[in-house]
Amino acid sequence: MVLHNCSFKKGSEETMPKLAVYAGTFDPVTNGHLWMIEQGARLFDELIIAIGVNPKKHCMFSIEDRISMLEESVKHLLNVRVDCYTDRFLVKYADSVNAKFILRGIRNESDYASERTTRNINSDINFGIVTVFLMSPRETAEVSSSMVKGLIGFEGWENIVKNYVSDTVLQKLVSSCS
Repeated sequence: MVLHNCSFKKGSEETMPKLAVYAGTFDPVTNGHLWMIEQGARLFDELIIAIGVNPKKHCMFSIEDRISMLEESVKHLLNVRVDCYTDRFLVKYADSVNAKFILRGIRNESDYASERTTRNINSDINFGIVTVFLMSPRETAEVSSSMVKGLIGFEGWENIVKNYVSDTVLQKLVSSCS
């Protein structure tokens, strides 16, 4: 019997680092985002956290503040860097930085439906970029930036919000809401 050594190598792609993009507005970055970033750092050789800037969307924090909070929150991850992009499709941004993967999180059924549609459109735009979905763990499945912002302002909000964001982000929230 003859065994063949089958290999799926495509030129130099096997030796190229696996680069992924994890995008969002991160206004503010939550523990759910940080969980995704930690997992992405484990899965890929390099992970770019891409802050999407939409001039039509009003954010609580400036782009500079969001970059600063993210950089401080992920400084222990040597294969992660922070960048931003404006007025373009995420898949186009990913292509511009030579990423072959887009990392997305799914917290619930409605996230799945929305993310599936976005993945399909991204594939129509650039079939060569693969979307990788991760399911949030139970403890962060309900956490979102919108939820965090909705808790701010009520008496004792700091004691509640500290469960959903890093110390760096909590300090920035407290100082900006004082």
